[in-house]
Amino acid sequence: MDIEELETFVEVADAGGISPAALRLGVSKSIVSRRLGRLEADLGVQLLSRTTRGAALTEAGVTFRDYAARVCAEIDQAKEMLLPEGALRGRLRIAAPLSFGPTHFAPVLAEMARRHPKLHIHTCYSDHIVDLIAEGYDCAIRVGYLQDSNLVARCVCPMTATAVASPDYIATNGTPETLEEFLTHEALMQGTETWPFMDGDNITWLHPHGRFKADNGTALVSAAVAGLGIAYLPDMLIQEHLNSGALVPVMMRHQAPPAGAYVVRPPGRHPARKIRILTEILIEYFEAMPLVAQSRGH
Repeated sequence: MDIEELETFVEVADAGGISPAALRLGVSKSIVSRRLGRLEADLGVQLLSRTTRGAALTEAGVTFRDYAARVCAEIDQAKEMLLPEGALRGRLRIAAPLSFGPTHFAPVLAEMARRHPKLHIHTCYSDHIVDLIAEGYDCAIRVGYLQDSNLVARCVCPMTATAVASPDYIATNGTPETLEEFLTHEALMQGTETWPFMDGDNITWLHPHGRFKADNGTALVSAAVAGLGIAYLPDMLIQEHLNSGALVPVMMRHQAPPAGAYVVRPPGRHPARKIRILTEILIEYFEAMPLVAQSRGH
């Protein structure tokens, strides 16, 4: 057996099928099938049970998957140690938000690729929260307030958010002053999320409601400017409209608690060096941004 066969097996096991694993690996399904066949022949056991819905791990496959993943991780670490000081190689799969990704994170990832020509960076931009382990990502960049999970998180940039509405909306519907009044207003949401507000020294989570929803923050900005309701968005996304007066803050007595942009990764003792370097480059980039510097000063 070789490391390529082990890596392929781990991808198929985590992706739940040959087709999604082939997509992740960037090879054909027939190549994946051949690698799996050679691995099972070498081991003398069946690792996967093929079905019309995908591939399920056999009992032997469940046992072998963790060992194979550890071997692959050790080999990757060994390869990194042999590279010139600071150089990276291999593949880095990142999930990034669509609302900020193309404008704020894509330049950082491009710079990382420029500095490390042997590194392959694959990024998925979506405001959908992906399952890092199940979908095979090395890490994700997430913005806002992190939900409790077993993921390891590192803040790369402090952020603030603001509840905003257009002057036209406020002229028609008034400005909510209290948490109770806020719940009577139209909210512009990504789904069924809760919104945190400071209530003295405590955080109160509200369940807003509204008729306009979108799974992208930029779309919610447009809806707020059009006067459809109140949006609760990171200042980086709305700063231009706050400066022009197209949007104005509401709920100033109950502002949003501090949030941030984070690099999150699956749990483990030591993050891969490529994730550590990505984190360092993001911190370097955001520290140079005027809006972030101002946020840090507060």
